Amino acid sequence: MPTETLSTFQLESGAELHGVPVQYRTWGQLNERRDNAVVVCHALTGSADATQWWGDLLGSGRAFDPEDDFVICLNAPGSPYGSVSPITENPATGAPYGADFPRVTIRDTVRLHRRVLTERLGVRSVRLAAGGSMGGMQVLEWAFEEKENGAPLVQALAPVAVGGRHAPWQIGCSEAQRQAIYADPRWQDGRYAPGEGPTQGLAAARMMAMISYRSYDSYRERFGRDRMTPDPATAAAPSTSDAAPPPERQNGEAAAPLPTENAPFAVESYLRHQGEKLIDRFDARCYVALTRQMDSHDVARGRGAYDEVLRSIEQPAFVVSIDSDALYPPAEQRELVDHLPNAQLDVLSSPHGHDAFLIETETLSKRLRDWRRV
Repeated sequence: MPTETLSTFQLESGAELHGVPVQYRTWGQLNERRDNAVVVCHALTGSADATQWWGDLLGSGRAFDPEDDFVICLNAPGSPYGSVSPITENPATGAPYGADFPRVTIRDTVRLHRRVLTERLGVRSVRLAAGGSMGGMQVLEWAFEEKENGAPLVQALAPVAVGGRHAPWQIGCSEAQRQAIYADPRWQDGRYAPGEGPTQGLAAARMMAMISYRSYDSYRERFGRDRMTPDPATAAAPSTSDAAPPPERQNGEAAAPLPTENAPFAVESYLRHQGEKLIDRFDARCYVALTRQMDSHDVARGRGAYDEVLRSIEQPAFVVSIDSDALYPPAEQRELVDHLPNAQLDVLSSPHGHDAFLIETETLSKRLRDWRRV
């Protein structure tokens, strides 16, 4: 994927970064007026390749149509997927930033991406900013970016499964995950060598997150109290090596008879598998940096009273709520719609909890496409 490198960028904290890479991917072409951009914002562990997580929303006749839209997804700073982060080189030292990577906010991310969008890619106006979870936080911050004449840079917003600020519930979930990482002896205050990081702590953090991303009914229907059928060769010593995806339940019935009581429950195996998958592709310092970035989310910070700041967002907004979302509950999206002067609430009914925005993608694409056509 292409990367643009900015010579300098100043963060909200006052820290200044030099030689700042930002990785991105585009679909479609920028038109002559340079006003057909659609910005798609990724979530916590996503990348700039939106086809990997929102592929059903991209394509002819879908929510983001490259035949008409210039679709762009930029990788957030702090992420290990190509933009400046704890694992990229600090030009001042010639070594990765590591534990010295500065705090980055959601507002920093949007302002950095805005510079790439306007200074490097020549975009003059953005038709729509859309994203879920951490991506939705960026969407709400995009509402405040202006052109030189003071007009909004972004014409419409689609925040999905998110509120206007990170609540104590969400901050607490993030902190518990960070503490799991810190408790791993290999954390060493983030000063570990490549390949020697706190993998067990990161895996535990991911397991905790996966519980918050789904729902009680989702876990009950998928796993019940089923146990995994162990491999005879390893049945005597079950361990995290048993962390394979569990078989799906059929019509509420267990996929196989109960094996020994020593075999892991199917949900245990599923969570172990999710933890193992993440440590193969993510860095613990990046995970800490991104969850702290999410905790910074507050559209009213430095702008005034929260309700008044929301009322100042005049762009049309398609606010998507998930009825089973325990992490970013529907009350948060109703609050947005109650205060945004030009907002529509769309409730996605799904048993899958917060992750429904990554699962019910065909439904989401159709609804967002239909809203854009009105």
